[in-house]
Amino acid sequence: MQEVTIEVQRRETVGKGANRRLRAQDLVPAVVYGADREPLAIQVPKKTLLTLFKEGGHENRIFLLQLAGTTQTRHVMVREMQVDPMDNRITHIDFQRVMMDKKVRVKVHIELEGVPYGVKTQGGLLDFVTREIEVECLPADIPQSIRIDVSELQVGQHAEAKELRIPDGVTYLGDEDVVIASVGHAKAEAAEAAPGAVAAPAAAEPEVIKKGKTEESKES
Repeated sequence: MQEVTIEVQRRETVGKGANRRLRAQDLVPAVVYGADREPLAIQVPKKTLLTLFKEGGHENRIFLLQLAGTTQTRHVMVREMQVDPMDNRITHIDFQRVMMDKKVRVKVHIELEGVPYGVKTQGGLLDFVTREIEVECLPADIPQSIRIDVSELQVGQHAEAKELRIPDGVTYLGDEDVVIASVGHAKAEAAEAAPGAVAAPAAAEPEVIKKGKTEESKES
């Protein structure tokens, strides 16, 4: 994916009041962390962020930040993004500095390929057990997703992490025996086999997309 440059400005004041004033001006408060350097408080035009996120990509996308009025640039990725649950406005972003020649550890989403045989012909149900894995690679090699073919799965079978198609230059950091997806009997059949069984409620989605805890986030 083509490298994207974001022009940002240094923040002279921090705190809840200062952040509210920035948001009123359509600016998003942010902080840049990492690379053994002091955190840098910055502000980013909201319009710029919305345009970039609409263009697509993935959550591990690498950006090049440029400090307005200078030649200073730094490669970063999003470490944490806070979103207002009422109107989905971006309220705060933490960026993580990255060195393009040093490997990073990130979590990558898994993408299933194909329709399982057990679903198409045996009336089974697909259970997507593990939806993301941790990998290590150079920033330029971070995949948008990692795929696994589940088309041959029959009822009672499962696919494990060892079957993932890991791209060159990427190292999987988990257990190869982790179950990624399985095909089981239809819910109606399962209920007959175990009378009185009740499905567990779905977990609520978090309002904050987190990649780490920071002190700066408390000011927002």
